[in-house]
This record gives sequence, structure tokens and C-alpha cells, in this order.
Amino acid sequence: MPPAKTSYVCLPCRVSYKQRYDPWRERSCPRCAGALIYAGSAFAAPPKRDRAAWRTLTVLLNAGVGFHKSCCGGPGYRPRTLREVRERLTYARRTGEPAATALGRADLP
Repeated sequence: MPPAKTSYVCLPCRVSYKQRYDPWRERSCPRCAGALIYAGSAFAAPPKRDRAAWRTLTVLLNAGVGFHKSCCGGPGYRPRTLREVRERLTYARRTGEPAATALGRADLP
């Protein structure tokens, strides 16, 4: 059985690549030679033409929110629109909660 692959993303090019996971190896984009960001094994890339989804993804990945499988299924809740991202970041600023935790919340109190 071949080794499992995981997703790496180039945000400026709006592309993702499936490669073997190796935390010590620096990955670079074949198109722009920029650094690839580790997204996780449960990542599904939005269409390249969907700029709003890629902006949302940029905020999530830069905040440290990944798309990792858990024992019970997928990565859990992730915001899909910029409005949801703004709401959660505003909540994080008001309450002092870390941005990554607030972005992973399905419902805001």
C-alpha cells in the first residue's frame, strides 16, 4: 500500500497539491516557487475562480486552522464565507479567545 498523501496549498496561485507528509521538508510551488502551506489530509480546494472562498481559506490557514481528519470524521466546522470569518474574528477580539479557536466554532454564543 502506498504512503498516504496530504494537501499543500499555494495561496497566490490558488492551487493545491497532494504530497507525502514530511514535516521537516520545505515545499515550494512548481508555478511561482513560493512556499506551500500544509493544509491537512481532509482539505478540499475551492474552485480556482472562487476568489471569496480563497480569501476565506487564506485567513483560516494563516490563523493556523487546518483541515485534519479526526477519529469521528472530517475536520469539523470551518467558515465558508467572509462574513462568517469576520463574525468569528470580531468575537475573538471581544472575548480574548484565540482566533484559531473562534474560527473553528460552529455557533457563536
